Amino acid sequence: MPTSLFSLQGQVALVTGAGRGLGLSMACALAAHGATVWLNGRDPIPLQKAVDQVRAAGKAAGGTAHALPFDVSDEAAASAAVARVLSESRRIDILINNVGQRRRQPLEDLPAAALRALLEANLVSAWHLCREVARPMRTQGAGRIINVTSIAGPIARAGDAAYTTGKGALEALTRALAAELGPHGVNVNAIAPGYFATDTNAAMVNDAGTTQWLQQRCSLGRWGQPDELGGAAVFLASAASNYVTGQVLVVDGGYLAHF
Repeated sequence: MPTSLFSLQGQVALVTGAGRGLGLSMACALAAHGATVWLNGRDPIPLQKAVDQVRAAGKAAGGTAHALPFDVSDEAAASAAVARVLSESRRIDILINNVGQRRRQPLEDLPAAALRALLEANLVSAWHLCREVARPMRTQGAGRIINVTSIAGPIARAGDAAYTTGKGALEALTRALAAELGPHGVNVNAIAPGYFATDTNAAMVNDAGTTQWLQQRCSLGRWGQPDELGGAAVFLASAASNYVTGQVLVVDGGYLAHF
């Protein structure tokens, strides 16, 4: 059972992109510490399987889960989803903006329309959900917003300008909202994951050359496992981080610290 410092019992969370990977791992961690977690995804069928997994993770601590299928890029659907959480759970305490898309292309091959679409998914959708949950959080006088950025926010590589631009902007949004919402009791932070062995990264994980490079480049010398991100989410969602806001918590096995 969680200690009171990290307990999320009685808390209601919305996690986007929670049908698999890092979003699912964070949702499981929140439920395991007692939270009621609403899982977002676009496909209801795999999302329900994820809900079952999160419910199992939360059983001992009194946590539970519900499916909330919608496309985060659809503002009307996102607003309706937040309204449903408030109607059925009566409050919303935690928002984790985890949805992210990537399109690796050199500058000359990336059309402006593709950049706009990526920014809509990775930045504007998060901004809209932040605005929607900020209203009830202000009324409550408390809340936690956690934006999932990336180590591609503070650093960059060739051929990935669109993704780096979106994640860097999401870091800036995190700081701006921390300044704006702090007086209302709302903490706004970000988590910046490094290289994690998710299904999305399966091709790289299975590539011996990439893994060998990561072993040399990362201080801990290995891929991160998805469940190793849950602790960061619980910390930023719980009373353990009451005086932490406007920060980016990097979870990268020492990638940024190592050269």
